[in-house]
Amino acid sequence: MKAIQIKAERQMAVVDVPAQEMGSGEVMLRLDYVGFCGSDLSTYLGKNPMVKMPVISGHEVGAVIEKVGADVPEILKPGMTVTVNPYTNCGKCASCRNGRVNACQYNETLGVQRNGAMREFIVLPWEKVIPAGGLDPRTCALIEPMSVGFHAVNRAQVTDIDTVVVIGCGMVGMGAIVRSALRGATVIAADIDDEKLALAKEMGATYTVNTMTEDVHARLQEMTGGFGPDVIIEAVGSPVTYQMAVNEVAFTGRVVCIGYAKTEVSFQTKLFVQKELDIRGSRNAQPADFRAVIHYLERGTCPVDRLISNEVSPEGAPEAMQQWAENPGKVFRILVKF
Repeated sequence: MKAIQIKAERQMAVVDVPAQEMGSGEVMLRLDYVGFCGSDLSTYLGKNPMVKMPVISGHEVGAVIEKVGADVPEILKPGMTVTVNPYTNCGKCASCRNGRVNACQYNETLGVQRNGAMREFIVLPWEKVIPAGGLDPRTCALIEPMSVGFHAVNRAQVTDIDTVVVIGCGMVGMGAIVRSALRGATVIAADIDDEKLALAKEMGATYTVNTMTEDVHARLQEMTGGFGPDVIIEAVGSPVTYQMAVNEVAFTGRVVCIGYAKTEVSFQTKLFVQKELDIRGSRNAQPADFRAVIHYLERGTCPVDRLISNEVSPEGAPEAMQQWAENPGKVFRILVKF
C-alpha cells in the first residue's frame, strides 16, 4: 500500500507499507484527499517537538468507507463520504475526566505521535469516523483544520456583542473568522499578507489589519472606539503575536491561544492583573466543532477552491512540501489526491 512518510528532517518519500487488518468495531476507509497542515510542515522542517519519526503524515481527511467490521453501528455504511476525528483520548486523565477529551494529556494525533492518513487505506475505530453529509471528499479535507478555529471561538465564548480579532489568516484562523461571524460578532482579521486578508473579508471579517505595514494599535483603537477588542484569538504561534494579543485586548477581555510559540515569550504580567484578563488555551476540536463546520460547508457559501493552494499526487508531495517550506506565507492547504 502506497503511503507518504517523513523519514527525517527535509526527507519525505513515497513508501510501500503493509495493509492494516480490520477488527471488530473498526472501519476501513479509502482515502481520496488528505491535506498537509502546519504541523506536517513543522515535522518536515525538524521543528515539531511532539512528532515521533519516521511518521506517515496526515490527519485532514476526505475519505469513503470501504468496509465495516462487526459491531459497527448501522449509521456507518460502505460508500459513505466521511472525515476523521484524528485525536485519541485515554479516558483517565484530568481532561478526559472533565469531558474535554480534545485536550487529553496523552493524546496521539494522526500524523504526529502515530502514523497518519497519507496512505491509500486506513483502519480506525468507528467512533473516530464522522459522516460528512452531502459534502464531497475534497471539501471534507478542510473540515478538521477549520474545526480547530471553530473550537477556539467556543473557548472565547464569542457572542454578537463582541469585537473579535483573529491574528493569523491561515486555515485555522479562517475557521475562527467564520465561526465568529456566524455568531454575529464584529470580526477583524490580522495578517501580514494582503491576499489572505482579502479572502478573510469574503469569509466574514468586517475589517482587516496588515500587521506588517499598519499601526496595529492605532487601527484597533479606531475600530473599537478606543476600547480595544473584546476577544483576540492568536492563531500564529509567534512571540510577537502573543505579546500583541495581551497588549491590544480590551480590559476584562479574553485572549485565546491556538498557535504554539517555538521559543519563550516575555509578557508584561501586570496587564494580566490590571486588565483582569481571561487567557485560555485552545487545543484540537470536539465532535460538536466538526459537526458545526460540516453544517457551515453544506451551505455552499465557502470559497473552497480558494482555500486549496495546490492539489498533487502522492509522487508530487515531496516537491510540493519543499516549495511550501520555501514560501510558507502563500499556502492555505496542499491536498494529496490518492
